[in-house]
Amino acid sequence: MAAGDAEIRMSELYEKLTRHGRLYYEDDAPVISDAEYDAMLRELGELENIHPEFARADSPTKRVGGGVLEKFEKVEHERPMLSLDNVFDEEELRGFESRINERLGTAPLDAALLSAGEKNGFVCEMKIDGLAVSLTYVDGLFVKGSTRGDGKIGEDVTENLRTIKNLPLRLNGIVSEKLEVRGEVFISRGQFAELNRIREENGEPLFANPRNAAAGSLRQLDSKVTASRGLSIFLYYFVEPERHGIVKQSDVFRRLAELGLPAQEAWAFCETMKDVNVFIEKWREKRFELNYVTDGVVVKLDDISLWERLGSTSHAPRWAVAFKYPPEIVFTRVLSIDISVGRTGALTPVANLEPVQVSGTVVQRAGLHNEDEVRRKDVRIGDRVRVHKAGEIIPEIVDVDKNARNGEEVPFEMPSSCPACGSQIVRLPGEVAVRCPNRSSCPAQLKEGLRHFASRAGMDIRGLGDKLAEQLIEKKTVQNLADLYYLTMDDLAELDRMGEKSAQNLLYAIENSKKRPLSALIAALGIRFVGDKAAEVLAEHFGTMEALRSVSEDVLAMADGIGPVIASSVEAFFGDPANGELLARLEERGLSALTSNSVTGAAKPVREGIFSGMTLVFTGEMSSFTRDDAEKLVKEQGGKTTKSVSAKTSLVIAGEKAGSKLEKATALGVRTIDETEFLKMLSH
Repeated sequence: MAAGDAEIRMSELYEKLTRHGRLYYEDDAPVISDAEYDAMLRELGELENIHPEFARADSPTKRVGGGVLEKFEKVEHERPMLSLDNVFDEEELRGFESRINERLGTAPLDAALLSAGEKNGFVCEMKIDGLAVSLTYVDGLFVKGSTRGDGKIGEDVTENLRTIKNLPLRLNGIVSEKLEVRGEVFISRGQFAELNRIREENGEPLFANPRNAAAGSLRQLDSKVTASRGLSIFLYYFVEPERHGIVKQSDVFRRLAELGLPAQEAWAFCETMKDVNVFIEKWREKRFELNYVTDGVVVKLDDISLWERLGSTSHAPRWAVAFKYPPEIVFTRVLSIDISVGRTGALTPVANLEPVQVSGTVVQRAGLHNEDEVRRKDVRIGDRVRVHKAGEIIPEIVDVDKNARNGEEVPFEMPSSCPACGSQIVRLPGEVAVRCPNRSSCPAQLKEGLRHFASRAGMDIRGLGDKLAEQLIEKKTVQNLADLYYLTMDDLAELDRMGEKSAQNLLYAIENSKKRPLSALIAALGIRFVGDKAAEVLAEHFGTMEALRSVSEDVLAMADGIGPVIASSVEAFFGDPANGELLARLEERGLSALTSNSVTGAAKPVREGIFSGMTLVFTGEMSSFTRDDAEKLVKEQGGKTTKSVSAKTSLVIAGEKAGSKLEKATALGVRTIDETEFLKMLSH
């Protein structure tokens, strides 16, 4: 390539990679695959090597990750959190080994780096598709956690990390010193699929892959949202390992287990590069058996004492590399396109495919999301299509082989009526989904609605699973959510595989659900965009179902954390006569959330206390209490807390190492106090 053409191409790549890097790292909303991004980055790196005169100081090839979002406090890493260079085949792996040998001035590792009779070599670990984080423990207690950010400065996500169930807040044994470990936050395959299913139902954009789902979930201002996403974490690295008696990477996993820190089991010591390649081939297909997504293998030099001698580039260590598996894309044919109807009435086209093996499993169906997506890709019945698994989990049609068409392919047409109940479908302004408006008696919506209504976050009716819900609807025993509360032993005796004991247990669970609070009932009703958190806000703000039903959209939107979209959805729900009838029948059966104080129609009175009417923000590290404890204390005293500082903030409580929030409070003239003064206020 001529120098002029190279400069033009490099400029194009700089622009594209910068844009896609921002979408990937900072917005958690990529529009291209990892493989496409890696290919462009690789091309740019090769051009920079040939034409260094055109290389830019801010080149994406020199970047570690994304920027730090302003909504989080900044955390400066004591030691940089670097990225990894990628390799894609056996030859490039040998090049990685050769560079190590050249820098150390040795023969191949398996022959020359033997000491005290011990074998040296490499450690191979599966590369988890998640978000890199750093955790700090002091005296065995978890005190801070941050994202990688740009490698030097990350985001403080301590409170959100506390919601991860397999992350210990206290280490095993006595650890009387500061300990910093690093790892990856991820979302399991099942959680990812369920999260996207719910988002598609609600007409929300889908997460492109598990990494972005994990990143978007961890970087929430509301830790309750993070908690609802079911994140997990694996650790794999100690900062200053020698201080903790670790001299080999293969010792890291033993030490993590001793401390009670979670780590993956898919790793192995490899004496030679030949063994490394055996490990890579072993896991090429076996990785699909794991409940988390991996996109490659991380290969690390086992002897940690050699890491410092090898050093790092500006963005990656020289003692480790990531082998990336190529994405699997296969051809198959579209046999037909069905329509599924979800809980909120959304009609979703689903392609039935000729069975084909993709990423470890046989794929026969692939979601097409909505009518616009089918039109954009021009998918027709009979088409030869390319299929992959989005995030190596969800089957998806990539594109159509239009050259293979013979004229017999049938264009897709969205039906004008609901295939489950025959109601005329509607498409609301601003939405891509078309919906069945028959919320009260559409069998498809009712089945999903029953499942949601009975869920633990809703009315918590144990024993009401999918198969039982399907039977109740098919036999027309339940044609409305309220019918659950009219069930008798005779009704249940007609169902398949329903014994007397099971029937009694179900009726008991239904009766017991009448005691559930207002927030649970609001969440159970399946109002679009109203999840657990919004339901809690609505219940607390309005106090009774009657008050909630009677207010306008404008008043609803004024509730903290609600906003116009949820407000419009809530008003529309209560404005539907069928839903009014549903609530009347539920009230008739004695649900406490509908019968307690529902006649007042008044909003819940604000609790009086020293913080009545005030909005507080906590920043930095507190020694006397956790953030959750602090928020409860404020709430008990009539106030509320938020994560960000604004002109409406009443008071900022600054702990140790307070960051950007304290600076912003000072700039806005918001009153700030320390932890001691806050405790004094509570004691008066």
